[in-house]
Amino acid sequence: MTMNEQQETAAATATVPETPEAPEAEAPEAPEVLETPQAPEAPRKDRRALRAALRWTAVVAVFAAIGAASAYGVTRLERTDVPGLATESDGRWDYPTLTLPPLPSGSPGPFDESNPAGTHHADLRALVLPAPEGATQDKALRGDDGWLATKDFLSLFPDRTQRDELRQKLVDHGLRHIAARGWTTDDGTRTRVYLLRFGTAAVVDELTSGTLAPFGGPAYQVRGDVISAFDDTLAGIRGPQNVNRYAYREEKPYGAQQVRQAYLTAGDVLGLVVQSRKGKALAVPFRQTVVLQSQLLG
Repeated sequence: MTMNEQQETAAATATVPETPEAPEAEAPEAPEVLETPQAPEAPRKDRRALRAALRWTAVVAVFAAIGAASAYGVTRLERTDVPGLATESDGRWDYPTLTLPPLPSGSPGPFDESNPAGTHHADLRALVLPAPEGATQDKALRGDDGWLATKDFLSLFPDRTQRDELRQKLVDHGLRHIAARGWTTDDGTRTRVYLLRFGTAAVVDELTSGTLAPFGGPAYQVRGDVISAFDDTLAGIRGPQNVNRYAYREEKPYGAQQVRQAYLTAGDVLGLVVQSRKGKALAVPFRQTVVLQSQLLG
């Protein structure tokens, strides 16, 4: 028998396996009718992931709402915004959370395009930086109903000739109000903050850059015949772009104490921050105070 004949015989006699019959399917039960269709249950792992995603979504939504609600608020200065303020033990003060006072209804902000005069319509007394926690406040600087008399502000300058000259300049430039606050901390640092309001931003700029705060040093010394030099350490610290700062520190030999001071211009408001301390006036709380007061004005 040839090879082909053998293959044909084997194919003809091969046993073909039977295909098993499929079991008879049971009739399905009628589905339960629900008033509200329910989504099929997700696997347990997927549910955990979904819950975690929803929790983070809720957290983000809460922070977004807080940010929107406090758009007109000022928070504490971030330590990383000021050189040397990165740790708890660097000497920074613990200021309360700062909040801008409300504007009268329909009034623009001091730097809105519709407010070319740079007018601060908010209560000037509420724009003065509050004292840090634990400080002893200087009640004399609160003045009458929160307004400080011009003569009390001028008493900051010991030279009588300079006082008289500055008094006349304030009159000529149309000074309206002065709000102030002062305090002393446990380390003996004395701080005084003054806000002077004028008619327009142009008047403030002219008075400050042209008279009070030349680059070489303040035109009017707050303590005797000491020499004060420009303090450029504030130049690299972020602050409101609409607030200009002119800072000075007394140079050696400054005697038993040192004084630091800074003029701030913000629209129709001229600010002055003065800090003094026996031995040496520390740079960290001075910079912190100046920047926070700048934020309230800007």
